Amino acid sequence: MKSSVIVFPGSNCDRDIAVALEKMQFKNQMVWHKETTLPKSDLIVIPGGFSYGDYLRSGAIAGKSLIIEEVIKAANSGCFILGICNGFQILTETGLLKGTLLRNKNLKFINRDVNIKVINNSSKFTSKYKLGQVLKINIAHNEGNYFTDDKHLKELKRENLIAFKYCDEKGKISEDSNPNGAIENIAGILNAKKNILGMMPHPERMIDKLVSNTDGLNLFSSLLN
Repeated sequence: MKSSVIVFPGSNCDRDIAVALEKMQFKNQMVWHKETTLPKSDLIVIPGGFSYGDYLRSGAIAGKSLIIEEVIKAANSGCFILGICNGFQILTETGLLKGTLLRNKNLKFINRDVNIKVINNSSKFTSKYKLGQVLKINIAHNEGNYFTDDKHLKELKRENLIAFKYCDEKGKISEDSNPNGAIENIAGILNAKKNILGMMPHPERMIDKLVSNTDGLNLFSSLLN
């Protein structure tokens, strides 16, 4: 399976995701944001970081970059798109995913491991997880507070487009287990066609039990499957 990772000025998780993809035997290429063509790809990843230093707002400038036009074309043709953290923010800026990422409820940067619950395991991104499985995944963001309007929230629920929710270690979803104030504890969503996943937690940081755990591996093995 062929993958491409888009790199912006300020990306700082692009190498992490490349390591994860290559560990899972993806044939990966790094693509600079000024490129105007994409390599043939089954998966495109927009990685975490602080593209353009988060000027204006997170993902705003990156969402207008040259390569994004090609990412949008690929997404519309059915290519799998994964946006992690800043990548999720960029996807909402482009309109490929609905909603927005606001400042964390405590107005502080958060960097810690949290628990998330698998809400949808029928997508191409999550099929290797068990429904309701609790994962421990790292978050590192200042604007991770997902928000959307009531109409879209109802659509997310009705069409089973919520991929992950923040929870406690036992899987309980509550305000106490919500690190950033995201509406209904949402940590990751899919688009209507389910070929695009945006998520704030970093699965690429959880691929080696020597440095963290392996809870992120099944996201990549799901895609390979």
